[in-house]
Amino acid sequence: MKKLEDVIKTIIRFRLIIIVVLAVLTGIAGYQTLHKLKVDNSLTIWFLEDDPSYKAYIDFQEEFGSDEIFIAMLPVENAIGALEREKLIKLHENIEALSFVKTSFSLAKAKYPIYANNKINFDDLYNTKRSEKGLKSLLSKLPNITAQLVTQDFKHQFFYIQLNPTPLIEEKREIIASEIRSTIEKEYANYYLTGPPVLGEAYSRGIYKESIIFGVLTVLVITLLLLFLLPSKRYLMISLLSVAVPVTLLFGIITSMGYALNMISMLIPTILMVYSVSDAVHIINIYHKEGLSKKGVDSIKMLALSIRKSLTPCFYTTLTTFVGYFALYLSPLPAFKNMGIFTCVGLVLSFFLVYLITIIGFSFLPLNFETSKPVLSMKSISQTGFINWINSVTSDYKNGIIIGFTIVLLYGFYAVFQVKIDTDSLDLLAEGTAKQDLRIVEAQLHGSSRIQLDISTTNGQSILNKDAMKHLEKFQNKLEQNATIAAPVSVVNIKRFLEKRSPILFQTNVSEEKIKSTLSSVDNKDNSFFKLFSEDFTSAGITISFKEIKTSQLEQLLAAIEKDFQDTFDTTNYQLKINGFAVVFAQLNHFILETQFKSFFAAFFVAFLCLWFFIKNIRTTLLVLIPNILPLAILAIFMSWLDIPLDVSTAMITPIMLGIAMDDTIHLVYKYKRSKAIKGKPEERMNNAMRYTGSALFSTTLALAGGFLIIASSATPSVRYFGLLCAITVAIALITDIFYLPALLKKFDK
Repeated sequence: MKKLEDVIKTIIRFRLIIIVVLAVLTGIAGYQTLHKLKVDNSLTIWFLEDDPSYKAYIDFQEEFGSDEIFIAMLPVENAIGALEREKLIKLHENIEALSFVKTSFSLAKAKYPIYANNKINFDDLYNTKRSEKGLKSLLSKLPNITAQLVTQDFKHQFFYIQLNPTPLIEEKREIIASEIRSTIEKEYANYYLTGPPVLGEAYSRGIYKESIIFGVLTVLVITLLLLFLLPSKRYLMISLLSVAVPVTLLFGIITSMGYALNMISMLIPTILMVYSVSDAVHIINIYHKEGLSKKGVDSIKMLALSIRKSLTPCFYTTLTTFVGYFALYLSPLPAFKNMGIFTCVGLVLSFFLVYLITIIGFSFLPLNFETSKPVLSMKSISQTGFINWINSVTSDYKNGIIIGFTIVLLYGFYAVFQVKIDTDSLDLLAEGTAKQDLRIVEAQLHGSSRIQLDISTTNGQSILNKDAMKHLEKFQNKLEQNATIAAPVSVVNIKRFLEKRSPILFQTNVSEEKIKSTLSSVDNKDNSFFKLFSEDFTSAGITISFKEIKTSQLEQLLAAIEKDFQDTFDTTNYQLKINGFAVVFAQLNHFILETQFKSFFAAFFVAFLCLWFFIKNIRTTLLVLIPNILPLAILAIFMSWLDIPLDVSTAMITPIMLGIAMDDTIHLVYKYKRSKAIKGKPEERMNNAMRYTGSALFSTTLALAGGFLIIASSATPSVRYFGLLCAITVAIALITDIFYLPALLKKFDK
C-alpha cells in the first residue's frame, strides 16, 4: 500500500508535465491519423504472400494479365448501329491511353475467323457495311461470344477494361475508378459500371465512411450512457479522456507504421472505446463507493485504496480480453492477425492510460462525495431492489436455474455443428450504386466474375491434336450445361463456327498436321481478351464467367469443373489448372474454420489458466468457466436459427466474446473471493459480491452492448451481423453472470 501511495504521489507531483506530454502525443497522433489514414481492402490483406494459391494467382496475372476487369453496360438505341460503333472505337482509344489499362474489349474490337488459303484470318465482327440482318445472323453463329458483347434485345453493349496486374494498381483503386468513370462519361451520359475493381473501391469507400460514423456515434452513445452510469457529472471528463486518448494514440501508431484500415480493423475504435469506458466506470464506481464509506480519509489514501481494489479485477479482465484478441494472431489471414495485434496494443495502452488519467483527474476533484449526483437518472428503477431480487431468485431457485441453463448449454453444443461457414461477397457491400449496378449488369450478362481454365498435356506436348480437341469440346459442352456458368469461350467456339462455314476442315479424314497448322494460325493478339492457347501451344484456355456467389457455391462450382474434367479427359495425359481470384476466394471457408478452431481453443486454454491462477482453486475455476461458455453456446443457437453463417466478419467472434464474457465474471468473483472474510456460506458471500459489483456490471454491459449496437447499424450486412451478434452475446453474458454463475457457486462451491 505504501509503495502504491508513493507512485500516486509521484504521478500527482508531475501531473502537469504528464498532461502536456499526453496532449502533445495525442495531437501528433491525431494529425497523423487525419493526414495518413487510408483504406485497403485489397486481396493482400486476406492472404499471406507465401500462400501457394495466392502466389499462383499473382503469377497468373503477371503472365496473362489481371482479372481486375471493369465491366460497363452501355444503353444504346441500336447496339449494332454505325454511330454506336464509332462511339465504341473512340472509347477504346481514350481508355487504352490510360497508363493502368492493359487492354479493353467490346463489339468494336471483336473478330471472327475466316478460313482461306489454308489459313485462318480474323476480320472485324462489327462491320457496319454488312446489313443489320447479316450482322445479326453472324452474331447468332457465335452465341457465347455475342452474349458477352450485346444484350439479346440489342439495347445495351458491354465494354470490358482489363487492368495491369493487381500489385501495380490496388493502392490507387479509387483514383483508377474515378478516371475510368470520367473517361466513359465523355461518350456516355448513362451507363452501369461493375466488376471486381468497382466492388473493391465501393468496399473501401464504405469502410472509410462507416469508420467515421462509428467513431462519432460511439462517442455520443458513450457520453449519454455515462450521464446515467456515473455517480456524478464531475467524472464525465475523466471518463471521456480515458476513452479518447488511448484510441487516438493507437491510430497514430497504426498510421505511422503505414497500415491501412480494412473491413475488420475499422471496428477497432468502437471496440476499444467501449472497453476503455468499462474499466473507467469500474474504477470510478469503486472510488466513489469508497469515498462514501470511508469519510475523513485523505485523497492519496483514497486513490490508493480504490486502485488496489480495482487493479486486480481490471488487470485480469484486460488479460482475458487480450487473450481473446491475441488468439486472432493464429489465424492464417493477415487481416485477422493485424486486428488481433493492434487491438492488443490498444488494450495495453487503455489499461495503463485509464489508471493514469483517472489518478490525475481524481487529484483535481474535491472529496465531497455526498453532494455528487448523476446528471441523468431513472428514478423508477431501483438497482438495489433489482439486485436483492436477483440474490433471492438465485438462492431460492438455484436448482431450476442450473437445470434450465445447462439444458440450453447442451443444446448450444449441438447448434455449433449447425452453423454454416460461408462468405457472401454481396454481404460485404452496402446498398448503393455499386451494388445496384452489379445486379442490373448481372441480370443481362449473367456473370461479372471470371476464371481461366487451362488444359495442358502432362508430357509437355502440343494440345493441338484431334484427341485433345475432341475432349476439349466435350468438356466445354458439360460446362455449358452448368447453370452457374455463363457462356464459356475457347478455341471450341472458333472450331464450331468454322465447322459450319468450312465443314471439310474438321472431317475425320483430315490429318492431324492439318488440324494443328489450322488452329495454330489463330492469332491470339486479335482476341487477347480471351486466352485461347499458351504461346507454345502446350495448353488451351477456357474463359468462363459467373455471377457473384457465396464461397460455398464457389467451392461447389470448382468441384464440378474438376469432376467434369476428370470425367472427360484421361488425367494421366492431361491436367487442369484453374486460375483467377475466385480460386483464392474459395479458400476463405477453410481459413475461417482454421481461424475459429485455432483462435477459440487457444483463447479458451489461456483463459482457463488465467482463471485458475486468479481463483487458485480448480473446483471453483471450473464452476466459473461453465457460465462463460454458455453465451457462446447461445450465440451458436442464434446463428443457426437466424441462418447467419461464419464469414470474414463473424469468424473472429468466438475468441473475442470469450474474453468479453469473462470480464464481468472476474469482477464478480474477485469480490466473492474477498468476501471470504465474512463468515458464512457461499450464498452470503455471493449476495454481498452482487450488491457491491452489480451496478458496475450493468453499467459496463450497457456500454459494451451500446458500442456493438452501433456496429450493428452498419449498412454492410456482414458487419451488421457481427455487431448484432456481439450485442446479444454481451447481454447473454450478463444474464449468465447474475443468474447461472451465482446459482452454481451457491450450490456447489464450498
